[in-house]
Amino acid sequence: MRYELFIGLRYLRARRRETFISLITVISVLGVMIGVMTLNVVMAVMTGFEETLRDRLLGINAHVALVKSGDQLREYEKLVEQVQKTKGVVAASPVIYGQVMLTSGPRVSGVVVRGVDPDKVNRVVDIERYIKEGSLQSLKQQQPLQIQGRTILLPGVIIGTRLANQLGVFLGSPIQVVSPLGSPTAIGVIPKVRRFVVVGIFDSGMSEIDSTLIYMNLSDAQKFFELGNAVTNIEIRVQDVYRAHSVAQDIQRQLGFPYLTEDWSRLWPNLFSALRLEKTVYFLVLLLMVLIGAFNIISTLIMVVMEKRKDIAILQSMGASRDSIRRIFLIKGCVIGVVGTLLGVFLGLAICVAIQEYRFIELPKDVFLISTVPVRIYLSNFLLVGFASLVVCLVASIYPARQAAKLDPVEIIRYE
Repeated sequence: MRYELFIGLRYLRARRRETFISLITVISVLGVMIGVMTLNVVMAVMTGFEETLRDRLLGINAHVALVKSGDQLREYEKLVEQVQKTKGVVAASPVIYGQVMLTSGPRVSGVVVRGVDPDKVNRVVDIERYIKEGSLQSLKQQQPLQIQGRTILLPGVIIGTRLANQLGVFLGSPIQVVSPLGSPTAIGVIPKVRRFVVVGIFDSGMSEIDSTLIYMNLSDAQKFFELGNAVTNIEIRVQDVYRAHSVAQDIQRQLGFPYLTEDWSRLWPNLFSALRLEKTVYFLVLLLMVLIGAFNIISTLIMVVMEKRKDIAILQSMGASRDSIRRIFLIKGCVIGVVGTLLGVFLGLAICVAIQEYRFIELPKDVFLISTVPVRIYLSNFLLVGFASLVVCLVASIYPARQAAKLDPVEIIRYE
């Protein structure tokens, strides 16, 4: 063992009359540990919130949408086959979007209709996972309904829980779908009205979606909006959500104008930019806690240098170079930083695992998308925090080490 390392480690243990310096060393280690632990936990929780929100949005919306500028998509079956051959595409499904009003008795609500193919859509978005009552396949069947003593067959729709509460309907209830784009007559435009039956109720956890979106069979939507054999969108699921933008560009180049593609990151840019910015700000703010521990390291090393002036003079008189003296105190500062960082990383990991496994921190479900605090543990985040902490502690050790190396042994021995 090199003598610099031996002496540096020896200075971590205090003699009886240097107990105060030893206490300051322990406080420095604890300061670094608490900063690293807090930073790791907050980063894991913020990443959990970001990915939970992303998964919820992508569970109800496609990764990429294909549209035609100013027109519907005709012969969409060929387009679906062509899109599915693109590298990175998992599945594609035709969709119809339109705006209507729903009425049930005196209650009225404006919603967005999403006409889907029940056999294909669940390969693109996870609709069935959110359906709490009924089923997606019920959209394919006409539903019998008793009205004024006679049985009629009506197509079905799936609505959100909040919308069902607003309209006061439940599974099997009839509702009326009203389109403002009606038929022109001699007395003006008459809104188109058609009756449907609620065959499913879904709960995505997002109130905006649960109160403004309904699902309809693709063929029923084509008849209601008079689109013939056409759709408005083709929704696409990709293998890697973070490569959705490049896959969308590949499809755009392959099909050319007037076809346009839009990936999920461009649908909510402000939301995800705000989340990333918030996580960055949290990282920088909490890094200040590590800096506080670094200042403790500076004060500890300065006190050790003042206490060990005689030792430094004796070492230099025995042949130790100024570089060796500098390394002794750098080693002491780095050991404090390494021990504090390792303890902070392991404690932070333990807390994250405990939150993830036992879910003891509950959240109000009417405010957040989930009932407990989400945690995502990534090795890269822990390594980043640990590396940042070690760099800060190393930089904090440089000034006291340089001051120790500058001491003049002749002056110290003469006067002390």
